[in-house]
Amino acid sequence: MSDDSANRLLLHQWLLRLGGLLLIGFVACLTFISVQIVHESSLEELHPADVIVVFGAAEYAGHPSPVLKARLDHAFDLYQKGLAPVVITTGGAAADPSFSEGGVGRDYLIRRGIPERNLIGETQGADTAQSATRVAVIMQTNGLHSCVAVSDAYHVFRIKKLLEHQGIGTVYVAPRPGSRPRSVAERTYAVLREACSYLLWKLGMN
Repeated sequence: MSDDSANRLLLHQWLLRLGGLLLIGFVACLTFISVQIVHESSLEELHPADVIVVFGAAEYAGHPSPVLKARLDHAFDLYQKGLAPVVITTGGAAADPSFSEGGVGRDYLIRRGIPERNLIGETQGADTAQSATRVAVIMQTNGLHSCVAVSDAYHVFRIKKLLEHQGIGTVYVAPRPGSRPRSVAERTYAVLREACSYLLWKLGMN
């Protein structure tokens, strides 16, 4: 075997080992994050705070989807228990520019009986990260320092990290009841999706 062939073989073997190590590292990191996501999903941190933040989901022509309605109803229950005097609803417009998730959520909670003065609608966020950024600005502008974040069970870990990254000092989580998928396959997919989204955000790619 010539020297060039030997060098190419060594380089190929080195690249394979490097690729293997990177893959092992990626899997280990994803597993660690997934464990944290599952742990956070089991928490119900019912502590007094300055504000309850409801993260958006789909709305249909001005009406909340079943998922969004369940999140809003959970936030309403927390408000009724006196956990916070203010509720922020989040989410921008999707296909229909006439309505936004945050606006639909705010209007729904008004109809349920929360006074308009106790509601703030964040209506520009196109995704979770943008909504977290805008919520942080709203809170800091209004002198609000702590919040209870309401969303689905496997979503609250990433929400908590995003809000803390934006400088919110105390973030509690209150996943809506019954929001974990039923089957093992669905749960695995949901956790891995959230873990990948969080990892991409940490790497500055999302």
